[in-house]
Parts: sequence; C-alpha cells; structure tokens
Amino acid sequence: MKLNLIEHDIKTQIEVIFVKDKKITQNKKELSKLNFKGEDETAVIVDNKLYVGYESKNTDSLRIAASTAIRKINETNYKNAKIKVSTTELAEVLEGFYLGNYTFIKYKSSKSKTKEKTINIIVDNLNKKVINIFDKVSHICNGVNMVRDFVNTTPEDFYPKIMAKEAKKIAKENNLEYKVYSDKYFEAQGMGSIAAVGRASRHKSKLIHLTYKPKGEIKKKIVLVGKGLTYDSGGLSLKPADFMVTMKSDKSGGSAVLGIMDTVAKLKLPFEIHGIVGAVENMIGGDAFKPDDVLTARNGKTIEVRNTDAEGRLVLADCLCYAQDEIKDIDYIMDFATLTGASVVGVGHYTTSIMGNNNHLNYRVVQAALDSGELATSLPFNRYLRKTIKSKIADVCNISSTRYGGAITAGMFLDEFINDEYKDKWVHCDIAGPAYVEEQWGYNPYGASGAGLRFTIEFLNSLLKD
Repeated sequence: MKLNLIEHDIKTQIEVIFVKDKKITQNKKELSKLNFKGEDETAVIVDNKLYVGYESKNTDSLRIAASTAIRKINETNYKNAKIKVSTTELAEVLEGFYLGNYTFIKYKSSKSKTKEKTINIIVDNLNKKVINIFDKVSHICNGVNMVRDFVNTTPEDFYPKIMAKEAKKIAKENNLEYKVYSDKYFEAQGMGSIAAVGRASRHKSKLIHLTYKPKGEIKKKIVLVGKGLTYDSGGLSLKPADFMVTMKSDKSGGSAVLGIMDTVAKLKLPFEIHGIVGAVENMIGGDAFKPDDVLTARNGKTIEVRNTDAEGRLVLADCLCYAQDEIKDIDYIMDFATLTGASVVGVGHYTTSIMGNNNHLNYRVVQAALDSGELATSLPFNRYLRKTIKSKIADVCNISSTRYGGAITAGMFLDEFINDEYKDKWVHCDIAGPAYVEEQWGYNPYGASGAGLRFTIEFLNSLLKD
C-alpha cells in the first residue's frame, strides 16, 4: 500500500466515505438494499464509493474505520482510492490504514498477487504540521509492524542469536550503541536466574543492550526491559500440548523493546533510552533447571523454583538487576512481558495489565495507552498477596502459594529485584493478553499486534510536557 498526502481533489477509481454514527446521507436506497446500517467495522461499495461505518465515540473508531476500508479495498481489483480527511483526524486515519493493511504471509507457499494499492488522502492544507504528522505516524506504524513480524516468526527461524542479529541491524541503521552478552558473562556476574532458564536449549541465551542518545539536551533517562522468550515449552514443568501452540509469542515483550528503540531513534526523541532484552529459549533436557532448584540472581537474592514454566520473571529479574547496575540515575524503568495467563483471565485478550508501586505512574501509563488506542488497566499491589511469594527455603519463590491474583504476584516477584531508589520509578506492563490473539480485532490482524509500542511512545511524548 502506498499512502499519498494531497491538497486538491483528484479522480480515482473509488472514494472512501465514512458514515458517521449511522447517519447515511448518500445512496440511501442502494445501501438499504444491501442492509448497510453504518455500524462499526462494516463496509459496502456502491457506485464506486466505499461506505464505511464509523461510530465517533472515541478516536480509536477512526483507526478501525480506516483499517476496515483498506481491508475491503484489498479484496477488490481497484488500484487507487481517495478519502477526504481533516487535520484533526489525520493521525488516526493514517494509523488505521497502516496497521490494518498488515499481513504476514512469510510461510505461504503461494503468495498473494494483489497489486499495491494507492490511497490518496486529501487534506485542506498540506503544511509542515501535516507532513510532520504523516512522518511521525509512519515511523510508529512501521515500528509496530516490525514487532508483529518478529513475534509472528516461528521459533525455528527466530531464536536468541537471531534476535541479537535483528537488534544489531536496528543499532546499525539508527546509530545506536549495541552490546550483547551470553553464558560466560552471566557466570561472571552471578546471573544464575537467566542462565538457568536457557540452559537446556541448543540456542545460547543472550542479553541484548541497545542505547539511544539524542543530539542536544537530554530530558530524561529511561530504561526499557523486555522478556524475549523466543520459545517457551514450560521446561520440565511442561505445558500441555495445546498450550505450547502460540508460544512463539513469548518474545513479544523483547520484540516490543526492539521496535520501540527503532522508533524513538527515527522520531529523534530527546531522551536517553536503553533497551534491554533477555533473549532465551526455555526447553527440556538433561541439563534443564528443575522444580526445587534454588537460583541466585545478580543482586544476590535467592529464588526457589517451584515451577519452571514461571520462567519469564526469572529472566527479567537478572535483566532488571543488570539495568540498575550498569545504568546510573535512571528516571523511569518500564518492563514489557507476556508474563502471565492470569492477566488474560483477569482483563481479557485485548488489555495490558499495568503494575508497580507508584499508582500515579501506573495511571499515567494507562492513560497513555488509552490515548494511543491501546487498552490498559492498573492492577494494584497489596500486602496480602505479597506474602504468597515468600519461600521457606530461599528469599522468594517464583510462583505464588495461591492460584488467585497471579498477574499481581508475578509483578510483585519482579519488584523484589527493583532497588529502593527506583521503586517509584518502575512500571511493569503485562502484555500477555493483547500481544498475540488468534483472531482479527479492530485494526489488529490474526496473530501479533505489536502491543506496547504505541503506548510507550505516547508516554514518552507526555513526558515532554512535564
């Protein structure tokens, strides 16, 4: 798909018209015959006009309408289309087209022969502000689609070494600092938690560290940490067969961090940003770590392992410790992980669970998510659940003693590895729900959605107003 911004009306094969709040003003008889009622996510073509339902309850409806339009156009032989858009609606419409147009056909033996569509977006005034909106949205959506590609790629084609190579490509393209560490470093630094999780895999674990430093004044220093489980079998606490399907998505947090680093560099945001990813594969074998093992993390805390399928928090524990040791004077720490099925049970497939010690910060991230079009909610820590991750034989247990509140207890486990000085500067984002869904929803395709990237960029932009 090619998107053009133009200032004057032109002739195209088809025109896109959003029917706002079910108010049909054109071709009423024809649309009535087709039973078109202008409802959300519906579209029909009459007289070379594509009518798309649009409920103006929030700006996300614009994104959904645009994605519905491009999907409908892609089903036709039309080569070009046009749509008139006001400046205030431009960003959301562009996002809808970009995100709705995404497909993942890497593994299809017969590729689609659909020709590229050209969408001409007519604006009243093609000024610098409009062009900046276009460029910004393009970078953000390209980042989201990059994350989608990473997550959708199979574990046989995307393991820790490949994740590190992709990070290196991003670093080279954007002039970022790049570091990668493996087993010898983990042993030397006492990082027994991350080392144990990947021990039974033929693919060596990697800790990836990208650094973006802007030219000029640096407003804040921010650390992003991502869970990059390129595949999770559950380890010796083996997942049931049905639950292993889609576990290529367990790298969604790490993939989001890589996509965010690419995006912030292209947007030239005035922050020093560090992206840290624990790229690991959790497998079974004679060398696998075991329930009943006690691991020692980089900060010296000991962890009783009672379930090897609660492995993402073990990887993140050492990554968070690494970040706080190696980077000084951090303003914010954000981690991203498909951490718990409990988050999906609690808030559904489409919503990110936000947690941490600072409720104000939690709510701010939730608001950034909602403003960006992503769904999120805050789950509060509490003293009663914290007791459930205490261990009788080590400092902390990697699973709770209760089956309830699992998303929160996992977040509290991570809190054990946050230094006191950063307790109120850290936020945990459990993206297990929206990261990978086996159905199309809104402008998101079947599979990976690229969750986390858009709301992080929105959060960073909100910091510019401080």
